[in-house]
Amino acid sequence: MIKIFRLVAVLWLASSSLVYSAEWSGQLGIESRAFTETAAYAGQQGNNSSIFFQPEFYHEFETANASFTFVPFVRLDQHDDERSHLDIRELTWVKVQNDLEWRLGLRKVFWGVTESQHLVDIINQTDSVESPDGEAKLGQPMVNLSWLTDTGTFDFFLLPYFRERTFAGKAGRLRSQPYIDTSTTFYESADKEKHIDYALRWAHSIDEWDIGLSYFNGTSRSPRFISGTDAAGSTVLNPVYDLIEQIGVDVQATFNSWLWKLESIHRSGIRGNGPSSFVAVTAGLEYTFYSVIGEATDIGLVMEYLYDDRGGQASSPFQKDIMAGLRFNLNDEQSSEALLGVIKDLDNDAVIYTLEASRRLSENFKLLLEARKYSNIPLNDLLHSYLRDDYIQAELVYYF
Repeated sequence: MIKIFRLVAVLWLASSSLVYSAEWSGQLGIESRAFTETAAYAGQQGNNSSIFFQPEFYHEFETANASFTFVPFVRLDQHDDERSHLDIRELTWVKVQNDLEWRLGLRKVFWGVTESQHLVDIINQTDSVESPDGEAKLGQPMVNLSWLTDTGTFDFFLLPYFRERTFAGKAGRLRSQPYIDTSTTFYESADKEKHIDYALRWAHSIDEWDIGLSYFNGTSRSPRFISGTDAAGSTVLNPVYDLIEQIGVDVQATFNSWLWKLESIHRSGIRGNGPSSFVAVTAGLEYTFYSVIGEATDIGLVMEYLYDDRGGQASSPFQKDIMAGLRFNLNDEQSSEALLGVIKDLDNDAVIYTLEASRRLSENFKLLLEARKYSNIPLNDLLHSYLRDDYIQAELVYYF
């Protein structure tokens, strides 16, 4: 914990020499997560609170057509030492030269259009101790060149260092059983985390269509697991990171009130007992009813199908599922909005219920609510260990 505070202080002081010309912003928040049932496994704790801090420093060099961004992140958790962590979300220098944009440092890059999962999003590693939805990402070291043309944007990524996925510790909730021990990690590459990955992407908008094609070659961001033992002799799961290739496509079409969405990947190079390659697809649509209540509230209907051709051998719990959701946007001064979602496994009775909502309380304060319920999860499902981890979470955030 002391090391975390020391590193934050060093990073803060390192940027202070530019403070006279800087733009400072960021957020500070407190989070409380209440579980509806007692913990299922020995060592796990109950209700949980944490605080986080994410400042952002931005400086633009007007004469050089360049900019610098620094976004550190730190969370201190009440129970789980693995969730108390520090990361640099961004530490990026950007240089613009006509149709070229150079980006050097640590960055977050997002690819994808669907709601329930983002198959094509592979540049950044998932920071899974933040939330089970996989939306939070670790900063990725990279060299990125973007070439803007009339026929689309071409992105080239050189990724010289790999970030391991974070997982809840033995005391944490929303963890597997046995728990995942990251102190022992295996790589297919002899270079381990220093293996140089690369990726390419083309993105273009044609009338109502937004299209992206991508290719990735390097260390998989999604590990498989093998059985091992920890220092106490207990059975644990150890992550294994294979070298893979992935081809991805994402498409979104906008037709008045309709949004049509598709993400699909082909991934190869996977080791272990399952298939060495697979195809996965998430496809769906969203229709928005405008000014439904009080001539202001918009309601969106979301429907998506999730498929993985590995079936029961998939490393994802969503191999044949359907997602349905209701999105509410009140269009008020407080920017109130909510998303209710249900994901149903078509091979069994497993269901996941989700709620995400937010509302501004003032110019600087915002309240966010999140809830998840896991129902009828069978023993052979990857989410079975979460069956007693239904929770309601409230987060109060101060923006500056």
